[in-house]
Amino acid sequence: MNQDTSDLQIVLITGMSGSGKSVALHALEDAGFYCVDNLPPELLLSFVTVEKSHQASRVAIAMDVRSAKSLPLVPEQLSSLRRQGITVKSLFLDATTETLVRRYSETRRKHPLSQSLSEHPAQDLRRALVDAIELERDLLADLRDQAHVIDTSLIRPSQLQSYVKSLISSSGEQMTLVFESFAFKRGVPGDADFVFDVRMLPNPHYESELRHLTGLDAPVAEFLQQQADVGKMLRHIDRFLDSWLSALARDHRSYVTVAIGCTGGQHRSVYFVEQLAESFADKWVTLKRHRELDAAPGRFSATSTGWLQA
Repeated sequence: MNQDTSDLQIVLITGMSGSGKSVALHALEDAGFYCVDNLPPELLLSFVTVEKSHQASRVAIAMDVRSAKSLPLVPEQLSSLRRQGITVKSLFLDATTETLVRRYSETRRKHPLSQSLSEHPAQDLRRALVDAIELERDLLADLRDQAHVIDTSLIRPSQLQSYVKSLISSSGEQMTLVFESFAFKRGVPGDADFVFDVRMLPNPHYESELRHLTGLDAPVAEFLQQQADVGKMLRHIDRFLDSWLSALARDHRSYVTVAIGCTGGQHRSVYFVEQLAESFADKWVTLKRHRELDAAPGRFSATSTGWLQA
């Protein structure tokens, strides 16, 4: 008996070269997916047909800019698969240009589009690499717009693996809310749909007994709960999201990332993420990330080399 196509789950991994697609694919392989790297878009529909005949249930496919000429086919192909009742999740891995340049420089690997930029003089290799990255960004823009974006600029490979596994395990039938804490001093997450700044609120860092704790610890939570402005800010963010999330869901959004930032990503933003995730858990599928805490220990020592070698 043929398998009901509604039981088939496909995860499409796309993104910038050097952003960690291989790391993500390995995470999915560990999670029990049958994984295919660099599948030409022209073969996507026929490949899925073959996998259905084999009664496959979980398939992960990676595509990249090496198939640039046929990438415009992908959005309609994904729509076609969804019309067949197949669950399709599309993830796009991104990173800042500076991060990608550093990763390529450390590994001395050639960017897949570097051949098209051979007119650049040898002494301007960095400029040629930047041009290749920006060209790739333009070529992948449509796929990025239609996928859930994960910014890998400041996270380690193990963090990315964890994020991918949590995303694909969430329900495919309902929009998923991702709440993420971060430190402004390390940059705003490039995958955020909404960013809220809580740096103006009282900072537990300046309380000696709280400095080495985090927003996950009860003493920090109790301190913040006593601050009137903290409660006011929480209510404002809660009301804003509650007003607009249904509209986003009607717009067929699969994921919405809400980033909360403070100075160090240790106390206030972590507390806010915990509170908001709890508040919305009975209305939406919710996931939590703490970018700086998840990277500890050695959160500032993650090298880019691991991304390209993985």
